[in-house]
Amino acid sequence: MKVYTKTGDRGQTSLIGGTRVPKTDERVEAYGTVDELSAFTALLTDHLRDDARLAGTVDDLHRILSRMMTVEALLAADEQGRGKLPPLPEDSVAWLEGRIDAMQATLPAIDKFTIPGGHPAVSLSHVCRTVCRRAERAALRADAAYGTDGAVLMWLNRLSDYFYVLGRYLTLHFGVEETLWIP
Repeated sequence: MKVYTKTGDRGQTSLIGGTRVPKTDERVEAYGTVDELSAFTALLTDHLRDDARLAGTVDDLHRILSRMMTVEALLAADEQGRGKLPPLPEDSVAWLEGRIDAMQATLPAIDKFTIPGGHPAVSLSHVCRTVCRRAERAALRADAAYGTDGAVLMWLNRLSDYFYVLGRYLTLHFGVEETLWIP
C-alpha cells in the first residue's frame, strides 16, 4: 500500500466515518495538534529512556502516548465514525490526577510561576505542556462546532497539568535550579 493517496491534494481529507472535510476543519486542527503533541511526548520519552530511575515515568509516558492515539481518533471521527471507536478508558482522567499528585508530593511548594529550562528534558516537558494547551483550545473549538467526547476535553486539560508538574519533577530529578518568575 502506498503512503500517498493524492486524495488530499486539493485541501480535503476524510474523517473516521467517511465525511470529507477541508484540512482547515476544526476537527483536523484538533487531532493534528494532538498528533504534534504525541511527537514531542515521544521525544521527551527518548530523553528519559536511558535513566533507570525514570523507568516509571517512561512507562507513564508510553501509557499517555497510547491514550493520545485514542484522543486523536475520537477527534478525527464524524458522527457515524464515533460509534465505531472505543471511548477513552473511564479511569484516564483519574489516573492522570493520581500521577500528578504522586509527583507533586515530592516537590517543594511554590507560590510563583516557574520559568522553563535548566535541562533539555525539563524544557521538552514544558514544550509538551504548551502544545497540549493549544490542542485543548483546538479541541474546544471542534467541540463547539461539532461536539466531541467530554472525557477528551477533561483529559487534555489534565494532561497539560501533568506536563507542568513533570517539568518540576524533572527539575528536581536532574538537580537543576528551578527558576521562579519574580516580576
